[in-house]
Parts: sequence; C-alpha cells; structure tokens
Amino acid sequence: MKPRKRRMTKLPADGPTDAAPVVTLEMVAREAGVSSSTVSRILNGTARVRDGKARAVQAAIAKLRFQPNPVAQSLARGKSMTVGVLTQSLESPFYAEALASIETGLLRANYSPFFMSGHWRDEDERRCVEHLLNRRVEGIILLTSCLPERELVELSRQVPLILTGRRVDAPRIVSLDYDSTQSARLATEYLLDQGHRQIAFIAGPHDHPDALQRYNGYKSALAGRKLPFNAKLVVAGDYYDGGGYAAMTRLIEAGTKFTAVFAANDQSAYGAMLALHRHGLGVPRDVSLIGFDDLPGSAFTIPPLTSVHRSIDEIGQCAALAMVDLIEGRAPLIRLSAATLAIRESTRPLHP
Repeated sequence: MKPRKRRMTKLPADGPTDAAPVVTLEMVAREAGVSSSTVSRILNGTARVRDGKARAVQAAIAKLRFQPNPVAQSLARGKSMTVGVLTQSLESPFYAEALASIETGLLRANYSPFFMSGHWRDEDERRCVEHLLNRRVEGIILLTSCLPERELVELSRQVPLILTGRRVDAPRIVSLDYDSTQSARLATEYLLDQGHRQIAFIAGPHDHPDALQRYNGYKSALAGRKLPFNAKLVVAGDYYDGGGYAAMTRLIEAGTKFTAVFAANDQSAYGAMLALHRHGLGVPRDVSLIGFDDLPGSAFTIPPLTSVHRSIDEIGQCAALAMVDLIEGRAPLIRLSAATLAIRESTRPLHP
C-alpha cells in the first residue's frame, strides 16, 4: 500500500484569526466623526479645536484602545521626544532610585529617557554627551557631573541642562544643589552633642564638588565648637562600599584613636561597618557611625544606620519636571526639602 499523504492545514492569508486588529488613526477619526488630520493634530498638541471635538477624539481613543506611534509623533512635532540622563554609576543604589523617579516623571510627560553612565571620569562623560547629542535628545539631565563649568555652559547652548549635586549659573541650566556643607555639619554636630570629640571622617572623591562640601561641613562643625582639626582622622574614600572598607581598615591599622565616624555617603558607611566588625569593634558599642544620603537599605543594616536624609525620589522628580519645563519654554519652579537626620541605632552617647 502507498503511504497516505498528510493533509496540511492552511492558515488564512492574513495570519491567525485570534490576533487583535490594529487600530489606525483613520479608525479613530471615523469613530469620533472628525478628519484624520484633526486627530493627528490633537495627538501632537498642535490643534485648536472645540472642546466637544477634543472630547470625542479622546473617547474614541479610549474605546478603540488606540496606541499612538511615538516615532510618527516625533516626526510630526519635529522633536525626538527623548531626554538624555547621564548618571555616574547605574548600579549605585542612590542613582538607581533617582533614575526610577526621573523615568516616571519623563514618561508621564510623554518623553522617553536615554540612560548612560559616566563612571566618575570626565572623558567618559564627554563621550556620553556626544552620543546623546547625536541621538538628538531634547535636553540632558546630569547627575553629579564631573565636567568643568565652562564645558557645561558651552553644552547648555546646544541643549538645556539639569544638574544635580553642584551649582552652575547659566541661562539654560537649572541646578538642583542641596547644601551638603550644612547637612554634613548637622551630622558632625550630632556626634559632638553626644560627647564625641575624636570623630573620624571617611571622605568622598577629592575632585567631586559634593564630596568637598561634606568635608568642609565636617571641618566647619569642629571649628564651630573650637575643636582642633586632626588630619590623621580624615581618610580618603571613593563613595563605594569597598572604598569605605579600605578607608576604615587604614584608619584602624594606623592606630589613630577615634570614638565616632562620619562617612561621606551610606555606601562608604556600609564598608566601614564591616571593617569595624572584622577588627572586633562593635557599632555603636565601641564606635558610633553616621552616613549620608539615607539609602533605602540603611534602615536594614545591623545595626540600622543613622544617616543624613535627603529625598532621592524628590531629586529625581524635580529633575524630570524641571527638564520638561525647560524644553517646553516654561520657567521651572524648584522646591527641594531641607535635609534632616534619620537617627537610628548606629550611634550612642559617649559616656565619660
């Protein structure tokens, strides 16, 4: 017997029948009873139509679940509808929280973020900026930029800029600059109020403006209490956990006496806490410890870390809103909350 041939099931020419139909702009126009060009202009924000027509178009969009084509909208507006966001370290908990808020704020205004990382190196930042400009971004948000002020002013002539962590005065630059000097003084004064006089400081990178502000705030607090500055109590860090661990290890092995430590950021404090533990020193039993930034994880360390609290989420929100205002020709209104001290179990009064 001859083998029987298998029957091939033929699919419809237009594909599977259960696929959702593509809703077009013309279908929205038909449903709303207006022209396709009117729908297009309403979507692009360039139409001046009666409220009734606009409501009819919005109702048709909702009913048909129409998804506008962002590429087509960008072409119609003559804009890329993208914003460059240049951070220093994508894996940093501090920047990760800020980036999430920036993304939410930009998407809410129909702008798409394009993220890049400068790795704390000015040559990497320049490369990233060039890439973003080639992408025709509408503006750039720079989180704690390392670039010289003159370069930032020159860059602002090409696109509007939002800067965090430093202040640069120029017509198309908005600076979201917390007073880290005063905040660092607040942290140091808290330790002084608890009776500590030998307070070590784990500094941030020497060439970062915000790191210098925190160092100055530490020295200012000592000077305000007429206490001598001891350079042996200051050790260099790099804002990373490993740098905090290495800095604290150097301080302990140098034999310098101290009863408290102020770390320039929480990640440095995490590393310092581990180094103290490995040298048999308890926090806060033997050494009180304060960080800066109050990262979400700081409430869950052992013990929970006392830290200078700044709303990272607020910084991201303000950066996104200010950027949208600059792009769309409005004057940004910036309101940043003052830093406070989140007091937890990593500090204690020093008893005589």
